[in-house]
Amino acid sequence: MELIRPGTSIDFMGQTRICGLISVVLVSVSIGLMFVPGFKLGIDFQGGTVIEVRVPEETGLVDEGRVRQAASAIGFADAVIVRIGPPEDRAFRINVAVSEEQRRDLATDIIEGLSKEMGAPVVPQRIESVGPRVGRELRLAGLGALLLSWALILLYIWFRFDLRYAPGAVVALLHDVLITTGVFLALGLEFNLQVLAALLVVIGYSLNDTIVIYDRIRENLEERGTTHLEDVVNQSINQTLSRTVLTSMTTLFVVISLLTLGGPVLRDFALALLIGITVGTYSTIYIASALLIFLERRFGGAKSPTHGQPKGAKAKAKA
Repeated sequence: MELIRPGTSIDFMGQTRICGLISVVLVSVSIGLMFVPGFKLGIDFQGGTVIEVRVPEETGLVDEGRVRQAASAIGFADAVIVRIGPPEDRAFRINVAVSEEQRRDLATDIIEGLSKEMGAPVVPQRIESVGPRVGRELRLAGLGALLLSWALILLYIWFRFDLRYAPGAVVALLHDVLITTGVFLALGLEFNLQVLAALLVVIGYSLNDTIVIYDRIRENLEERGTTHLEDVVNQSINQTLSRTVLTSMTTLFVVISLLTLGGPVLRDFALALLIGITVGTYSTIYIASALLIFLERRFGGAKSPTHGQPKGAKAKAKA
């Protein structure tokens, strides 16, 4: 299936300066948001207690606002209240970040307090606690997973293609993670294990798209050489554009469905995927490919008209 007409010739590389400037601004803002206001860590990374309760019908109409008001009345104004499932289920998740000492009888205190404030006994469905030490370990493990993935990708691209291809792929992935994280920070959303998992998925998705384009660039360089490197890269991107658009569209259809129909449990995960896949498609073209051109020009001897051509082509050139 060809969504893009064969022979399409869009000058992607002609826009690298303005796109590079936009990326620098977005990444700089994202890094700044990491310090001010900083990360809003979820229970997974900060430590605390998660309580899922069902409110009985005797209490009448109930929503997140009423549960939040009841939680504030018993001393938990900072609790995060999320509805679980459709309204008729009357189920809510209560996230409370507390210290190790406060966690001991916390669940019992919250359930009893909510029952008193709601006027009927709420029914606990699930109770989970994460200590601060475990939260720190999860933070370090998550950061280690991201760094390890970048290191392994660097080695993989190096062995599969060439060392000059690898930095572009890794910088593009770093670009995707930083911007996705920056959006979450700007929106004041929690950073938890679901978001971390989504970032790792985004890394894999973006890498796959980058490899497809890199593979076509390598094939075209073997035929045309690097004398007109920008033209070769533009040709390669245009040749794979139909595949890129189709893959991104079908993936985004699923992600948007998760975002709109998956409920609050999958909301942050789906939102991170939506941002990451969109940014990842952009970075494959304007970050990974553009950086490949820069490194090839700087270190690859791309000015030579015979560089990168097959042996037969080199021999004819000498003749």
